[in-house]
Amino acid sequence: MPANSKDKLGIGVIGCGNISMTYLRNAALFAGVELRACADISTELAALRASEYGIRAVSVDALLADPEIDLVLNLTIPSAHFDVSVSALSAGKHVFTEKPLATSASDGRRLVAEAAERGLLLGSAPDTFLGAAGRRARRLMEEGAIGRAVTGTAFMMGRGMEHWHPNPQFYYQPGGGPVFDMGPYYLTMLVNLLGPVARVMAMATRGQEERLITAEGPFKDTTFKVGTPTNILSLLEFRSGATVTFGASWDVFRHSNHPIELHGTEGSLRLPDPDTFGGTISLSERGADWADFQSESELYGALNWPYAAPDRANYRMLGVADLARALKTGRKPRASGDLALHVLEIMEAILASGESRESVAVNGTVDQPRLLQEDEAASLRA
Repeated sequence: MPANSKDKLGIGVIGCGNISMTYLRNAALFAGVELRACADISTELAALRASEYGIRAVSVDALLADPEIDLVLNLTIPSAHFDVSVSALSAGKHVFTEKPLATSASDGRRLVAEAAERGLLLGSAPDTFLGAAGRRARRLMEEGAIGRAVTGTAFMMGRGMEHWHPNPQFYYQPGGGPVFDMGPYYLTMLVNLLGPVARVMAMATRGQEERLITAEGPFKDTTFKVGTPTNILSLLEFRSGATVTFGASWDVFRHSNHPIELHGTEGSLRLPDPDTFGGTISLSERGADWADFQSESELYGALNWPYAAPDRANYRMLGVADLARALKTGRKPRASGDLALHVLEIMEAILASGESRESVAVNGTVDQPRLLQEDEAASLRA
């Protein structure tokens, strides 16, 4: 090991699928973290990733028992998030997991409690709100650019997965659907900007009872039954008093809704897709023309993905670097388990309301994460 590696948080990755490539490549961009080992249910996949990034391929049990691993980066499929995270915490490791934190709020609460009881840090994606666009939006909100937030809209709409994913069936079963799959990006950004949600009302439908897979692969031209709502419209009431419409649908061919708009007593703010770290923020002060703030020249806003022909900013691992810093300074990580749990509780309330056709209270709450200032953001770089 390098001489300075004791200063770095040793990371072990569990789950070596597609999403792992972003994290593994981005690890070198950040200070305070060091990749050390990886594991996967497929030993071939783990061996491939290990050879690509110069780390060790080991079994999950060996990784959890390894004293060189301080933090487990959980990049498994959503249904495995809870089991892998709880095993890692039980082994005395800090955890950062892909979203969602778990597939139920009760499991999410167990993870948060387990980490707290053991004095370990728990973090969760998305960390996109820490990117250039998210930081700019948060600064503008804190500076009072739109005054007191009154209302807003957030829309995640598309055709779903079956036209590009070779085996998309799991996306359309309980625990999947557009709210659980994509909701964390939108809801995390909204909580970052507006604070916690108190209550939701929703209506949920399915555009189709069966879906036809057109993507190349073993299931091409076969159909499968849809087991969860694919079109959800909800109203979010924030504790601050702001009310936001949140729509999540996989039944839309084409639309012209902006991903997120917020409207306040002094102006309006428009945000790009919260599944990216960059994009353009636009501000209208008291009805004036939109003033655009580009992110490409800002920290964690430059286009870097896909690696060969970048068209977006993707700095996944930023939240892990922030957690590593939090560990040193004794503060809370920004992309925390608490924040992810609140988002999970909102998503569960949306689906429960869609089923009952009644409003559902979100009983848990959370503090807005501290704004990531530009000097601290810069200090996280390698």
